[in-house]
Amino acid sequence: MSGFGAAGAPIAPVIEGWKHIRTGKVRDLYSNGEGEILLIASDRISAFDWVLPSEIPNKGAILTQLSLFWFELLGNIVPNHIITEDVPKSVMDRAVIVQPLKMFEIECVARGYLTGSGLTEYKENSAVCGNVLPSGLVDGSKLPESIFTPATKAEVGDHDINIDFASASKIVSTEVATKLRDLTLKLYDTAAEYALGRGIILADTKFEFGTSAAGEITLGDEALTPDSSRFWELDGWAPGKSQPSFDKQFVRDWLISSGWDKKSPPPELPQEIIEKTAARYEEAFERITGTKF
Repeated sequence: MSGFGAAGAPIAPVIEGWKHIRTGKVRDLYSNGEGEILLIASDRISAFDWVLPSEIPNKGAILTQLSLFWFELLGNIVPNHIITEDVPKSVMDRAVIVQPLKMFEIECVARGYLTGSGLTEYKENSAVCGNVLPSGLVDGSKLPESIFTPATKAEVGDHDINIDFASASKIVSTEVATKLRDLTLKLYDTAAEYALGRGIILADTKFEFGTSAAGEITLGDEALTPDSSRFWELDGWAPGKSQPSFDKQFVRDWLISSGWDKKSPPPELPQEIIEKTAARYEEAFERITGTKF
């Protein structure tokens, strides 16, 4: 399953001086043959391992600009892959030029709150990815401390699979897994503290790391956006229920209520759901950065 439905991946636009090399769920990658990658964030949105036929206005620009904000804020913890924001005019604001990285074959996830797949696993064995947790936790509970819960990387249309630290070590080596765990938790804890000061709970997030040409562990892809993170309203937080969020929860909820079977290509989103989702992405950007989008 490609995740794009019967029509397949969208046709990548022609950009002078750049050669298209890959289309992902949200991003399109191009190379200029000079060791640089043009990373373009589209307005596509995915849910339940499918890329939906509807797009969310300005989503790509918000993802890119919010990532740049976090890359700068967290730059003293780990280097990132950004070379320049000076990109072709046709993709201004939604693209960056980055250095190619040799990516590690695990997703680096940090959780400070229990929800989603972590909650499902906790209900089964009182642990998440090998991290044993106290009894009595419910959906939305704050964890005693943030935990590292790595996952395998899946192709478009397939599931990432949560794994424990020992399994991650077998994929990238114990030394590298330890470094990635420590970086992931430091980035998460720093970002979570910052977000809390803005009235937002960073429940969990995903990072992707690789090694640069110089052999240095480097943060790639995006950072701390509503696509890769769960952001909740601090004022509305109440463990034991679904939390008010700044992400695509409107989309997930509507798809569930629509009767879609998650196996056939997904339906178009109603305009109301598109507008509500766009507004939440924009509000997340403005609340976190303190600037108007």
